[in-house]
Amino acid sequence: MNLDLSGKNALVCGSSKGLGKATAIELAKLGANITLVARSANIMAELIGQLDRSPGQTHDFLAADFTNRANLKRKIAGLTTVKTIHILINNTGGPPAGTIAESPEDAFLEAFQNHLICNQLLTQQVVPGMKAAGYGRIINIVSTSVKQPLEGLGVSNTVRAAVAGWAKTWSNELAPFGITMNNVLPGATETDRLRDIISNKATKLGVSEAEIIQEMQAEIPMGRFAEATEIAAVVAFLATPAAGYLTGVSIPVDGGRVKGL
Repeated sequence: MNLDLSGKNALVCGSSKGLGKATAIELAKLGANITLVARSANIMAELIGQLDRSPGQTHDFLAADFTNRANLKRKIAGLTTVKTIHILINNTGGPPAGTIAESPEDAFLEAFQNHLICNQLLTQQVVPGMKAAGYGRIINIVSTSVKQPLEGLGVSNTVRAAVAGWAKTWSNELAPFGITMNNVLPGATETDRLRDIISNKATKLGVSEAEIIQEMQAEIPMGRFAEATEIAAVVAFLATPAAGYLTGVSIPVDGGRVKGL
């Protein structure tokens, strides 16, 4: 099985923490050159030193705010003039929790921009280089709400489903060029976002966080939350030559929580 990413350049969004950080670490282990993208330059500068360089690769970072779309576009355009991006990891922190009934319209517009529109911008920037190189892997870290909407995440459920439809459309257009696009759907994972969701739900219901955790884990056949590294391992595999015939799919990595086939 060919898992070697030597000589491949990966652009990893939201990579200062959580799933983005874990994914950058795993891709570096497979030999990829990593460009981190997030808002905090200080955090990314520190993370650069933690990435594997044993195959001789180099890593860098790009400080960018996804809420400033024009600035993001300029920075990515500048990056693609100096290097080909072979692997794009689209990953953005999820919208705030809340029922769909109580969600203001601005929350939908903001989430749509930060997820789908920024994904579109980034993909359009890197695809020409992928076509020229004859190699391209685009992986979107989304959510299991693509398959099964999650209670209390009205905006997220709506936008994540839109991203899945967007990705399927792109995958069909890119397939003739040997470029793949797939979605990884993490279940409940040990990240800052999960801790925030647990805390907010506990406060709203007037119960302890331990009770919320117990309730959430009871819905997962494996009976536990995922580690970020377990999600990152699936993302990294999809970036490799071994996954070259896998495209247009949404893969839950959720310990069996999604009930549908």
